[in-house]
Amino acid sequence: MSQLELALDADVSAKHLSFVETGRSAPSREMVLHLAEQLDVPLRERNVLLIAAGFAPLFRERPLEDPALDAARRAVDLVLAGHEPHPALAIDRHWNLVAANRAVMALLAGAAPSLLQAPVNVLRLSLHPDGVAPRIVNLAEWRAHLFARLRHQIELTADPMLSELMRELSEYPSTGGEGPNVAERDYAGVVVPLRFVSPAGILSFISTTTVFGTPVDITLSELALESFFPADAATAETLRRLAEERERVEVAERARRAA
Repeated sequence: MSQLELALDADVSAKHLSFVETGRSAPSREMVLHLAEQLDVPLRERNVLLIAAGFAPLFRERPLEDPALDAARRAVDLVLAGHEPHPALAIDRHWNLVAANRAVMALLAGAAPSLLQAPVNVLRLSLHPDGVAPRIVNLAEWRAHLFARLRHQIELTADPMLSELMRELSEYPSTGGEGPNVAERDYAGVVVPLRFVSPAGILSFISTTTVFGTPVDITLSELALESFFPADAATAETLRRLAEERERVEVAERARRAA
């Protein structure tokens, strides 16, 4: 975004914005927050901007286990459970797994135990040759899709841990799967599907990312829910059947324990 575009979007004069940028004018606390909002700066980085401008940080950061975030954690668990029989998971800003529903866990069979030890990084688990990468049919395009998202995060936050994660993932084998990469295949500019080999056959998913609407806590602002939906009727039917089988096993196990 150019300086003129930012000035127009923020409804401030280009001259004043130039003075703020060059240090000739000190921005108010409200101006810092207003510009950060226009630029979609993450809450963690907004605190950095406030401190640089001589103001106290505004946004708190609490662990997800903090009692103050109980309602948010319950909401996450409710969304994940309600999405079954389709896979859904919650991740933090470094792509570490926070929670997942039973449908996700059923798809991780065969991954190296070391990749499933907490904290589980879902990008590492997805793209590592000892993870689920060998079971992703369209690995090249799915890898490109994830890299694009990760690069965007790094551009917004300059987070060194994300940069190091990108460096690590870039060293993983990039070949495998079928067909052209994401830049060459046409999905009408809508989604990049995930095609996954399961014991029940190939499953095809499209995914969505959900974040909390108006968080004022850094932890919540950085929490994302990744929900996968069946991209075809065969996948939907397979997921339904697998869920029914899983439920029968769990009922039988509960009955055995109660006997």
